[in-house]
Amino acid sequence: MTILNLGIPKGSLQDATIELFEQAGWRISSYSRNYFPDIDDPDIRCSLVRAQEMARYVADGTLDLGLTGLDWILETEAEVEQISTLTYSKTSNRPSRWVLVVPNASPIQRVEDLQGRKIATELVGFTRRYLAERGIEAEVEFSWGATEAKAVEGLVDAVVEITETGSTIRAHGLRIVEDLLITETRLIANPSAMQDAEKRARIDQIALMLRAALTARHKVALKCNVPAHQLDEIVGMLPSLHAPTVSYLYDREWLAVETIVDADAVRDLIPRMRAAGAEGILEYALRKMV
Repeated sequence: MTILNLGIPKGSLQDATIELFEQAGWRISSYSRNYFPDIDDPDIRCSLVRAQEMARYVADGTLDLGLTGLDWILETEAEVEQISTLTYSKTSNRPSRWVLVVPNASPIQRVEDLQGRKIATELVGFTRRYLAERGIEAEVEFSWGATEAKAVEGLVDAVVEITETGSTIRAHGLRIVEDLLITETRLIANPSAMQDAEKRARIDQIALMLRAALTARHKVALKCNVPAHQLDEIVGMLPSLHAPTVSYLYDREWLAVETIVDADAVRDLIPRMRAAGAEGILEYALRKMV
């Protein structure tokens, strides 16, 4: 039996990742101070690994597969196969940004103004390469945490920090100069594991089911009863992958219509359907969509 070694990101993404795997079909149980969670699949062994180190362990073969951010892949410059982009987080489904941040009163208005300045960040390697590619010489130092505070207190001229909305940055009297990197979670694999037929099959299976779970989060199913004479009007307002499913009820004057729509369209769509004569409108969540 071939065992697939899977890395689960420890920290802020841990619970969201475990929830995603459960929706995809794998139940992972994590216990306090246990770095090897249980999973209800005898062919998979899980390890909790910091996202910052995941790419390195996947690249050297310690792990066959793992989830981490594009930022940490670029930071370590690890040679891994990026299987899929999985846009999810503990708070929202929007991608995060690494941004150049300075105090509101700073004269720095663009990245070129960093010449000769001091910058603090956790993303040291990427930041140094980003500046070097633009011919900018600056001192980039590693920050162990509370990075924004270093700019507030004047310990550095600027910081490179990760954010989703920028609200915390603004609340601290700071401003964003530029976006340096848009990052999302990536499913990554060891190149040698991808050459193993059994492991490749399991990796493809996991990638498919994770994508199916994420796709389903943005969709809902709608079902309703429609008068036969209103069918064309109501079907005309329903988006679907191909065409809605339509079937006659026992009463031949009515039909059942079922379709899949974007979740954020429902609040406008249901009132229009109701006004056009649809009845018994049901909305229900999806678990997976392939």
